Amino acid sequence: MADPSPLTSEEFRRLAEFLYRRTGMVFSEAKRYFVERRIAERMSATSCRSFTDYFAQLRNDERREVEELINAFTINETYFYREDYQLACLTTDLLAARLAAKRGRDAIRIWSAPCSTGEEPYSIAIWLLENWKEVDDYDIEIVGSDIDTDVLEAAAEGIFRKRALMKLSPDLVARYFHPLGDERWQILDDLRQSVRFSRVNLVDTRQTRLQGAFDVIFCRNVLIYFDDESRRIAAENLYENLLPGGFVCLGHTESMSRISPLFEVCRYSGAIVYRKPMELRA
Repeated sequence: MADPSPLTSEEFRRLAEFLYRRTGMVFSEAKRYFVERRIAERMSATSCRSFTDYFAQLRNDERREVEELINAFTINETYFYREDYQLACLTTDLLAARLAAKRGRDAIRIWSAPCSTGEEPYSIAIWLLENWKEVDDYDIEIVGSDIDTDVLEAAAEGIFRKRALMKLSPDLVARYFHPLGDERWQILDDLRQSVRFSRVNLVDTRQTRLQGAFDVIFCRNVLIYFDDESRRIAAENLYENLLPGGFVCLGHTESMSRISPLFEVCRYSGAIVYRKPMELRA
């Protein structure tokens, strides 16, 4: 089949609006080449001869193709121990603050959203095992969520290439992964089973609520792809998914102070994080 014609301005607008409503991500004319390349791949995969035919297929709510389209447009740049100063802050400051606010031995819940192919939630698990002496004293639940179903499947499989492991020492790789050959390693089964994965759209309130309440949320390097309204909705959803006194960690270029007034800014020696205020006491 011949390559599809470039999108007209109206077709580009309709597609960008469709993606925005379902993901919160904004695609401007500046990203036209990226958009047209991805849409051409999906049109070829579905044997659609024109954008009109393809868009009609999407509008008819063919759920699997909507998922495939969203998967094609998500960006999954990640690796183990990325921005590890926040992992250090987790074990030196955040967990201590959360335990002080808890009663007894309540479970500790940590959410990685978006989690991409699993490097972040698995990094959290490894970091806790390596750097938190109380790790065996508590029931710790780590949840990884993403809107991209393909990366969630890859995350559950837990197979990684050399680049993903570049910040881990050879000793850590030897202890927590087993080699598969062809410069691929699979994370140990015990760690794979310690993380639960789920599909979540951060601007979908119903989907986020289903995940329950967390002590700490890592939501890094995704809000930069949203517009102001989508950021506000995502921030409100994160707020509702935090326990009182819980923390959210953003990427180093992101600031919750510019998005929502709901959170308190907490400046620790290693990181700036954002806290849901404790409930007022009578």
